[in-house]
Amino acid sequence: MKVLIIGGGGREHAIAYALSKSKRVSEIHAIPGNPGIAQIGTCHPGSVTDIEGIKQFVKDNHIDFTVVGPEDPLCLGMADELEAIGCPVFGPQKKAAQLEGSKAFSKEFMMKHHIPTAAYKEVNSYDEAVLALDNFSYPVVIKADGLAAGKGVVICENHEEAIQALKDIMETKTLGEAGSKVVIEEFLKGFECSLLCFTDGETIVPMVSAKDHKQVFDGNKGPNTGGMGTFSPNPFLPKEIEDTFQEKILDPFMKGLKADQMDYRGVVFIGLMIDGQDVKVLEFNVRFGDPETQSILLRLETDILDIFEAVSKRKLKTVNIQWKKESAGCLVLASGGYPGSYEKGKLIQHLDEVAEDIIIFHAGTAFDDQHQVVTNGGRVLNICALGASLEEIREKVYAAAKVIDFDGKYYRNDIGLI
Repeated sequence: MKVLIIGGGGREHAIAYALSKSKRVSEIHAIPGNPGIAQIGTCHPGSVTDIEGIKQFVKDNHIDFTVVGPEDPLCLGMADELEAIGCPVFGPQKKAAQLEGSKAFSKEFMMKHHIPTAAYKEVNSYDEAVLALDNFSYPVVIKADGLAAGKGVVICENHEEAIQALKDIMETKTLGEAGSKVVIEEFLKGFECSLLCFTDGETIVPMVSAKDHKQVFDGNKGPNTGGMGTFSPNPFLPKEIEDTFQEKILDPFMKGLKADQMDYRGVVFIGLMIDGQDVKVLEFNVRFGDPETQSILLRLETDILDIFEAVSKRKLKTVNIQWKKESAGCLVLASGGYPGSYEKGKLIQHLDEVAEDIIIFHAGTAFDDQHQVVTNGGRVLNICALGASLEEIREKVYAAAKVIDFDGKYYRNDIGLI
């Protein structure tokens, strides 16, 4: 089969890598892809949100199956549009994608279907937001309603910080139209957990667990990023909490999809806060997490195309998904200054000098005029490895991180430990 991947980050490289292991895949194409994906498939220029252009590409190149990586095209209805022209696709349709596209929509869904989540207030103006702060204690969480590339959540320790965040988001428009509406939430205590599941709208199958490290600095300090590293399985997960996940989260989620007539065939990424045996949902994402995917898919034994196809045909229950017993980890090498401003175009050196058992996924890279690999984003590379233990993986990925070099290279030193 000819498979097209929409996207060009580390998540899409990890998906391409998994597809390259399938005996059923004859060609891998990506729009726009990246230098890493170019090693295992063919990359084509284009925008992930150019739905008409992608539909034409699918027709012209006789693509058999499309996997949509990022949330933006899903929220614009790419899955609906591709299905309408007869191209099977992995990814939820537009209505269901609102679960990520709008924080307010997502919170309303959770309240309606009795899914545990933080108390919140939806506000549509700066003045309304300032008044709403009186209903919350500190710290407080402020979320831009729309898509903000992982940068739409601010944890404010006091009233002054909250006022500044609201000014930035709603008046200065630092996040553009994503901040036209804001959700103010109570701050939940505990530790975060990423739960990714395959679902075809009828059946939901959790993947192996993963732990993401969101904040930029060691010790979980500093602003939130798109993720600085992950481990699978999550070393901090309480024993036998999977039953709680199923009863409190997954069962009502599936009932909610059916009740609200949402066509959801793809991945649901559920951000959870766990405090003892108490579990609450922080957010729903309608695609593979990044960089959770990089760790999780390294552990997948089953042919990923079999899963993708079964999901698209609503036959997920026919697939017995198997996972490796080994653990996996991912360390993000970022550009200095991320998640704020940073420079691009820095030459990346020594990529081919890491140990043979290291897997490198390209997250924010490009080719320069000399066809050399250079930095092209905030999160540049994902250094990944499998191993028998957390300690073994940490040793591997941190050794590789020292070998690879580019100007401004930055990474956390405590991934997997906190």
